[in-house]
Amino acid sequence: MVSEARSQGMSRRGFLGGTLAAAGVAAGLNTSGTPRAIASPTARTYDAIVVGGGLSGLAAAASLRAAGASVVVLEARSRPGGRVHNITSPKLGATLDAGAEFIGPTQNHIAALARAHDVRTIATYNKGDSVFWHSGTAHRLSADLPLPLHPALAEAGPALARATADSLAGFPVGEPWKHPNARYLDSITWAQYVNQISHSDVARNMTAVAMSAALSVRPDEVSALYYLNYIAASGDEKNPGTLVRLLSTDGGAQERLFAGGAALIPIRMAAELGDRIVYNAAVRTIDTTSGHAVVHSAAGTFTGHKVIVAMSPAICGQIDFRPALPAARRALQRGYRMGSIAKFAALYKRPFWREQGMSGQVYGNGRPIDVTFESHTEGRHILMGFISADAMRRLDHAPVSQLARECVANFVDYFGPQARDPLDYGVFKWDLEPWSRGGPVAVSSPRTLTRYGHALRAGVGPIHWAGTETSDYWTGYMDGAVRSGKRAAGEVIAAL
Repeated sequence: MVSEARSQGMSRRGFLGGTLAAAGVAAGLNTSGTPRAIASPTARTYDAIVVGGGLSGLAAAASLRAAGASVVVLEARSRPGGRVHNITSPKLGATLDAGAEFIGPTQNHIAALARAHDVRTIATYNKGDSVFWHSGTAHRLSADLPLPLHPALAEAGPALARATADSLAGFPVGEPWKHPNARYLDSITWAQYVNQISHSDVARNMTAVAMSAALSVRPDEVSALYYLNYIAASGDEKNPGTLVRLLSTDGGAQERLFAGGAALIPIRMAAELGDRIVYNAAVRTIDTTSGHAVVHSAAGTFTGHKVIVAMSPAICGQIDFRPALPAARRALQRGYRMGSIAKFAALYKRPFWREQGMSGQVYGNGRPIDVTFESHTEGRHILMGFISADAMRRLDHAPVSQLARECVANFVDYFGPQARDPLDYGVFKWDLEPWSRGGPVAVSSPRTLTRYGHALRAGVGPIHWAGTETSDYWTGYMDGAVRSGKRAAGEVIAAL
């Protein structure tokens, strides 16, 4: 067990940086759960510094604290949670999930955190018919069956079965570069893979949306090996990942959502950590030339025996590492890119889609929204849609009013004229967030994993890596974020 009291004196430079930062910011979380900037802790050498206050960073910090280690979390934003974030609609003040939202079977780590912080879940509405949208035509299908298994999409069945088989065939989850066919699968994009295994437009659409719905990129932007690993990762050590679990509502990754919004979990985790979190502390430099970590941030300079970088590899390049990271790690970071995504949620007077026998779920190639769900409805009736990839890039800098008009028109296509007049709506564009630069997850381009994947989790001196992208199971999900934070904390505890 690491001693909480363990600390050493800082350099004069580090002491002055921490002291000056402490003079400029206030401490604490207010009672509403919205964080305020807090003072830089007393000058010291921490057992570990965690860079990033998203779920992975908070999970790492909580594990370190539980082991008795001294820890500080540096978060660039003025709030905890990272890609898990709640917003409120402008007119009605309704809570809306702007980021990660759903939870399903085998996601046991995030489920345990929710229980520990008294955040309950509610079932995602999944009754009536869902819609498969193909080239301007709505195909209503019973929500009882996952889309990949639906008889009406039988011509897509062989392609989806092939993708599932390839992801199950001895797949080394979390280490896809060790797959027997890794070199080939990492040399082609998902689009090329789809074209090889699909023999109709419907099959190609269904197989493509199976990827784009999860990653918010075009099929020609991501390695086939990456996405097959993503499918294989949708399980746990006892339950192999499958495409059905990944895409399903009942029994799948979208089975439940969090009452009050998923962001309640990081908000309550942050409250427990208290002044161990420093907000508005964007990290500019991590200097490990002395053998330990000197971290220079917008809130001052912090020194630690170890540092956990709990960030997507796609945005780690915003930090100046001294000395430079190994060539493989730098190439890995360049080979990852964030998806392009926004979430749009419209609030209605009543759930008219239910009255029409519809679940509120749509998958397909409609634009700008390609996937929809009924969102949490405790007193509210909400349709939520994802805007992804090129559709999002086109709208990144468009006025919110234009985006809302296009999204509402899309809802009219899917659900009829009653969708035309929402009472209120909310939008969150992740591409414009400087500390996310997109979402929901960073994906790798061809030849990245086989050449540089070994650097994804490999420590560099006192530097350790976390973030959902580094998880073995449920990479890209909240559960993967929590898993990665716990793993990185375990590495640090073992080394202290």
